[in-house]
Amino acid sequence: MKRLRGGIAAVAVVLVTVSGCRTETGGAGGPERTGTPGSAVPTAGNGRAVNPLDNPDGTKPGLAAITSGADEAKARSLIEKVATKGRGPKTGYDRDEFGYAWTDAAPGGIPFAHNGCDSRNDLLKRDGEGVRFRAGSNCVVTSMTLHDPYTGKTIEWTKSHAATVQIDHVMPLSYDWQMGASRWTKGKREDIANDPLNLIPVDGPTNGAKGDSGPATWLPPNKQIRCAYSVRFAQVSLKYDLPVTVADKQMMLRQCGG
Repeated sequence: MKRLRGGIAAVAVVLVTVSGCRTETGGAGGPERTGTPGSAVPTAGNGRAVNPLDNPDGTKPGLAAITSGADEAKARSLIEKVATKGRGPKTGYDRDEFGYAWTDAAPGGIPFAHNGCDSRNDLLKRDGEGVRFRAGSNCVVTSMTLHDPYTGKTIEWTKSHAATVQIDHVMPLSYDWQMGASRWTKGKREDIANDPLNLIPVDGPTNGAKGDSGPATWLPPNKQIRCAYSVRFAQVSLKYDLPVTVADKQMMLRQCGG
């Protein structure tokens, strides 16, 4: 894909709904500019993704591989804390039960909320390199380079082809619903749907293949990242007191040498 390098960006309004993770972009494009994003969100630099063990709130960019034996031991210790139970019914699940997609108004004090920029663009700014913005905005991302952790490939993304990058809910919203979120308040569901700890920009088709699967039935194609992915899944589970299935926990431990 040829990267957009200035001029007039195409008007793009794209709505992609994938297994409970709805990816939205909206608004007319305009002359792009390169600049500093909103002060609450750092832009990823030099492709340096962060180990999830060193990124417990999800505010730092990317998802770096866990490679050392010491870190694998820390990962297993974290995953061991995750509770287990069987999946409940999907009855009543709807994406709208988790609030308006990419709202900036999640009420629970999650990072980046109420900073004047929707959560999708917050995540593009967090993980993208060479980020360019719509004219007059330090929020609406119109092009960037993404080093996708799930596939290991580099994506030259433009807003005119928005669906090539989607924001993955690491712990899928439908999965959350079946594991206990159906009994939560609407506000808590809005939090997990927009929490940067649970959100990673990734290759769109790969996200579509994941659906609402847990780790026992879907893992990133990039094998080097699977322990880190399991850690991130566990971090979300523990923060929101959501169990996983026994099979999912066993698979998560296995990815980290367990």
